[in-house]
Amino acid sequence: MQVSVEKTSELSRKMTVSVPESVVQEKMATRFKSLAREVKVDGFRPGKVPPHVVKKLFGDRVRGEIAGDLIQSTYYEALKNEDLKPAGQPFIDSIDESEGFKYTAIFEVYPEIILDGLDQLQITRTLATVEQADVDAMIDKLRNQKLTWTTVERAAQDQDRITITFSGIADGENFTNGNVENYQVVIGAKQMIPGFEESLIGLTVGESKTFTATFPEAYGNTKLAGKTAEFTAEATTVEEPTLPEIDAEFIQSYGVEDGTVESFLSDVKTNMERELATALLARLKNSVMDALYAQLDISVPTGLIDEEVENLMKPYVETAKRQKLSLEDLQLPRDIFEAQAKRRVALGLILGDIIRQNAITLDENKVRSTVEDMAKSYESPEEVVNWYYSDLSRLADVQQMVLENQTVEWLVAKGQVSEETLPFAEVMEKHQR
Repeated sequence: MQVSVEKTSELSRKMTVSVPESVVQEKMATRFKSLAREVKVDGFRPGKVPPHVVKKLFGDRVRGEIAGDLIQSTYYEALKNEDLKPAGQPFIDSIDESEGFKYTAIFEVYPEIILDGLDQLQITRTLATVEQADVDAMIDKLRNQKLTWTTVERAAQDQDRITITFSGIADGENFTNGNVENYQVVIGAKQMIPGFEESLIGLTVGESKTFTATFPEAYGNTKLAGKTAEFTAEATTVEEPTLPEIDAEFIQSYGVEDGTVESFLSDVKTNMERELATALLARLKNSVMDALYAQLDISVPTGLIDEEVENLMKPYVETAKRQKLSLEDLQLPRDIFEAQAKRRVALGLILGDIIRQNAITLDENKVRSTVEDMAKSYESPEEVVNWYYSDLSRLADVQQMVLENQTVEWLVAKGQVSEETLPFAEVMEKHQR
């Protein structure tokens, strides 16, 4: 076997492998003997078909099979001999010649990553705490989740829920197809276009009102975007919100069995602190990744980028299938995913090299504590822990996350770290986007 390698670009390689005709003929002869014992040919007894007849009947097929076998057996051997590490599957072009068998394999290799400047990474660590005001705001949010509506006989005011029948006209055309019946609007919730909800304040049941409101320039319906419309709305019911009392029943509905305010507040704060810790770690990790990506500019194999683009598009593909749409209908051009895909692949390669070159090994104790911490937000934590440890594929996801977190810790210890302090609400708002 002879091997030659041509560098066609920074990461692209063209490898040519040649196998002598004697090797091809030897393998074909062996295959012909085997076939002679198996094939049935008219005029010959089973197992007695002459080799030259077998060769005439099956020569082309056998040579094609031998070619495939040779590619399989020599490709990885050639890669090993040439110390090449392909990134993705190769494009194979075979050339069958009288003097032997030759093929070319075109592929990309992984980039060489030089881990310079890791001690110069500019990393920001965000600090935040859960204050009493944050707990109070969370309690208000939980109460709002269980609010009830009570019909009132008065004019609608801010925060009320008003049920209306309405129609809209723009440029002389009714764009609501007549009237929209029994439509509920919470005044102040900002679910409608600017000016619509505010115009409903003061309406009483049975009363109608005509008013104008302007659609935003970026409104989804391009026919209405930026246009001022005239609406006519009639109120059919007006309801005011009633928040539940923080009593034992309310508290127990959130899983606090003893129903006491003290236990409830403690439980809420503990959950908020757990969520905050997760958000702060995510911010730190993002800061490290941003710094790494800026510091180490590496070439990324296009094949790996293409694979990652496919991964990023999968949720949209599934959504399209469920809605019986095509990707063209969703208007998601492939190139909008490429920058994110390139970043993810590059960081994956960089982190892999950091882990290997610095012998960062997985801490199974941290895996266990991570699983247990994740399980705390469920009713039966022990069952959740067993669920993870009963399936190695599920546990592998946690192990990968923990190993990445360990690598982040290692990089933070080496880098240039500055600190910023932010309110709890700001940290969580950005984390949940």
